[in-house]
Amino acid sequence: MFFKLRQRSLLLFVFGLSISLFLSTYNIPSVLATTPSALVIVDKNAAKLESLGKYYYTTGQFEQAANLWQQAVEIYVQSEDPLSQGRVLSNLALAYSQLNNWSEASQNIVASLDLVNHSQATSSDKIRALAQIVNNQGILQLNQGKEERAIATWEQAKIYYQQAGEEIGVIRASINQASAFKQLGFYRRALKTLTEVEELLRQQPDSPIKVAGLRSYGKILRLVGQVTRSQEILEQSLTIASRLELPNEQIKILLELGNTYKANKPGQALELYEQGLNICQQQSSCLNTELSLQAYLAKLNVWTKTSSEQYTDLIAAIETKFEDLPVNRVNIDRKINFAHSLIELRDRSETLKSAEISQLLEDIIQQAQAIKYKKGQSYGWGLQGQIEEELNNWSDAQKYTERALILAQSLNTPEVSYLWQWQLGRIYQALGDRLGAIAYYSQAVDLLKSLSRDLVAIDPDVQYSFRDGVEPVYRGLVSLLLANDSQQEVSQTNLEVAREVIESLQLAELNNFFREACLDAQTVDIDNIDRQAAVVYPIILSDRLEVIVSLPDRPLKHYTTQISQEQLELLIEQFRYNLVVRSRRDFYRPARQLYDLVVRPALNDLADSQVKTLIFVPDGAFRNIPLGALYDGERYLIEDYSIALTPGLQLLNPRPLEQVKLKTIAAGLTKGIRGFSALNYVYKELEQIEDTVSSVVLLNQDFTSEALKKEIKFSNRPIVHIATHGQFSSSIENTFLLAWDERINIDELDNILQTRNPSQENAIELLVLSACETATGDERAALGLAGMAVRAGARSTLATLWSVNDRATAQLMSDFYHELSDKQLPKAEAVRQAQLSLLKDPWHKHPFYWAPYVLLGNWL
Repeated sequence: MFFKLRQRSLLLFVFGLSISLFLSTYNIPSVLATTPSALVIVDKNAAKLESLGKYYYTTGQFEQAANLWQQAVEIYVQSEDPLSQGRVLSNLALAYSQLNNWSEASQNIVASLDLVNHSQATSSDKIRALAQIVNNQGILQLNQGKEERAIATWEQAKIYYQQAGEEIGVIRASINQASAFKQLGFYRRALKTLTEVEELLRQQPDSPIKVAGLRSYGKILRLVGQVTRSQEILEQSLTIASRLELPNEQIKILLELGNTYKANKPGQALELYEQGLNICQQQSSCLNTELSLQAYLAKLNVWTKTSSEQYTDLIAAIETKFEDLPVNRVNIDRKINFAHSLIELRDRSETLKSAEISQLLEDIIQQAQAIKYKKGQSYGWGLQGQIEEELNNWSDAQKYTERALILAQSLNTPEVSYLWQWQLGRIYQALGDRLGAIAYYSQAVDLLKSLSRDLVAIDPDVQYSFRDGVEPVYRGLVSLLLANDSQQEVSQTNLEVAREVIESLQLAELNNFFREACLDAQTVDIDNIDRQAAVVYPIILSDRLEVIVSLPDRPLKHYTTQISQEQLELLIEQFRYNLVVRSRRDFYRPARQLYDLVVRPALNDLADSQVKTLIFVPDGAFRNIPLGALYDGERYLIEDYSIALTPGLQLLNPRPLEQVKLKTIAAGLTKGIRGFSALNYVYKELEQIEDTVSSVVLLNQDFTSEALKKEIKFSNRPIVHIATHGQFSSSIENTFLLAWDERINIDELDNILQTRNPSQENAIELLVLSACETATGDERAALGLAGMAVRAGARSTLATLWSVNDRATAQLMSDFYHELSDKQLPKAEAVRQAQLSLLKDPWHKHPFYWAPYVLLGNWL
């Protein structure tokens, strides 16, 4: 798998944003000959040279930019203008950094600060110059991977801009800070910063910086999963860019808009890319920049995911475009992306040959060597290794991949190193060297765990898919650890490592879902918490199902069944479908088959350990089904065990519910609003809860997000019960609860519930979400349920996998609170007893009514 190099493009964006306002009002061509590659200066005006250098910089022609800025500096020296000299030196430092000349870059930024600080200029002029120089200093620090220092530097730049009365400068530095937060993986902080910037931008007249700021805001919104809002902001930015006649900005925005549609509506994405190209073709300056190439590459990237056969002409156009561009890091990165797309297309094409792609990679390696760009060399060799791996040329595959890894490790770029470690793991596995494969896979997983923040910071649309580029590494290692080729039992060490790896995968998947590295893991020793509980890990691998069971005071148990991932997922899908379509009773067959796969092998061990509670860490498709409805031929699993789910014991802090008089905040909707149907039995549900436990009720118009937040903040009630429509989805944007005044998404729910710290004594012990459901047709929808449970901060969450008859829900909830309050049962057992009560009811004995209620988190 392949990651586009984000740091270089981020630097160009930050600097380009800093100078875009100036360039938009200046006619560049008057200063140079018509052919950019043959740079002929015909004007010795320093200001024009400075502006022209900025033009070349933004088009990726760094040597030309440095040459022009050096000439401008010499003119400013002769005219004894230290402020202008310092300002241009700071720009020159950026050009040198792009050329990998860090010594010159550092000397120039230091010299620029020294010149300005010791100049005899007026205080206001010095402050304005310092603002720009310090802003550029932050860009250098960001490019060196010093994100925290860059953020602090831009904070100082903001102070200078404020002192100079330049609000646009404050906005510019704030946008740069947001870019650094994005690079760190702090998408929420980036979003907060840009939300504040948006308020300032709206007060500004339409300008290029306003356009660029809104574009940046729209991109961050997409990256945190708010695609609809992202599209709205980008459309606003596009409208202003069109009104101001900023064609290059229009193209950038259209490309970004295309990225918002690429995952789910590739056809619409292609239309937007085409619109950008149409504008580009009308602008002679655009055709000499990288924008048209970006559009071409974006189109090709979409076509690699579809069955389109239209790429022949597009490939030729891209190749021609590369011929017109200089050799630099940015363009080498683009060539690497191009090569990666060709590798993906090769399997569907009769015309694309491996030899042609190998030649492109050889050119990439040679060009990267010529400019001493080791990361480019690493990708070139690594992709060569990938081609040889797919051709089963194992010796060359190993040789090329090892070269790639050595280069990546010399640069301390773990986001690249792990790719080649993973590739070497696959190669060693193919060669039959299991221990060597485990070693490389383990190194790759260790890097991924250390990279959780950086992985989140990578643009999901253009750089990698979690399912393609991260998840297979974890699963590949688990598969190797649990392999039993010699018919010997898998060692306890391997079982423990495999369990830890699969839990780490669950953590990484949730971080990816949130688009933020926000979850902290901690080890939990369940034996010291509940000696009658067992933890069950059903692990789906490509060729088999592995089940690891952790029993009290016993070694880990391990069971293997040979069944393909496709067969198992089809069986799980059939089980759920037959449960939800309650007119069918075909669920018994898949319910029994799944019971035989997951539970039956462990029955004797569970009985010997006197286990009463099963804690499942469900993997993949297992999240979408009610495990309590698995069937042994006579009894459902829920009839024998209390059941709880958790994304992983690393995310748990189990403790019993305090045995005091329970108090509840109960909120709900009975009326149909905003296209959602009425929930007639919610009134009865809340009424019965109020009869059982002390409750504050927020019903219909009283149930607003603000009212709920206020009640949670100022009361110490340990249970929050919300009876309303809601949906869980694999998309954070489509995971929500419905209040009277708005949809409450995960971020807003976090904001509402986290008014009480989960670590405090008055934390929310139990969050109940009735009437919710997982999104139809979304195979990973239950990830949203797990995400909602974890992000809410409650110690336990009781929710439903599908929308249930609200009369049955009212009865189950009444029974649940009775068991919890009057009998003081643990939460998992209280849920079980309430489900058994429905099971005994002739009107509700079908699992459709009682099975979808699942308890996540603390079961005690």
